[in-house]
Amino acid sequence: MRRSVLFISVVLLLFMGSCGMMQSIVKSTFPYTATLVIPATAEAGKSYAAISLANSFDQNFSPGGNNGNNVSEVSIISAKLKSIDPADYNLGNIKNLKIYMSAEDSKDEILVASRRDITPDAGNLMTLDIDNSTFLDKLVRQPSIRIKMVYELRRRTDADANLQLVLSINAYPAAKK
Repeated sequence: MRRSVLFISVVLLLFMGSCGMMQSIVKSTFPYTATLVIPATAEAGKSYAAISLANSFDQNFSPGGNNGNNVSEVSIISAKLKSIDPADYNLGNIKNLKIYMSAEDSKDEILVASRRDITPDAGNLMTLDIDNSTFLDKLVRQPSIRIKMVYELRRRTDADANLQLVLSINAYPAAKK
């Protein structure tokens, strides 16, 4: 009987430890997405801003979630921009761009990605250069994250262009207190 209790205890400890480890692996990388619109009225050679709220499939890092205090050193690991409507919109119509994240009230805006001197034949999908000079710990705990894309067009378009921004975010487990 004693062996049986000891065996069950060891199995339970291993199972509980592996669940935490799996959660850490699964939660370590998660995407934020936003749809940004370039209006047909935007002219070439001028600076514009497109603003949208970002969404994540995992809202557990917000104040109402259960993991906000369990992560630290949150940073961007990749940023991609893709045209979704029209799907064949050439991102080469954009000369350069910068992506900023902030709280919904636009306070504490942080540059997270950019791209300069975009080639005229870039196509409909582009990887951006990330900026990890600031951790995003406080931002991912906000109920809503505001994305602002500041851009300059090379060529104007005949119709509005809807672009999807995907920011892959990495988080490390917070140190135990």
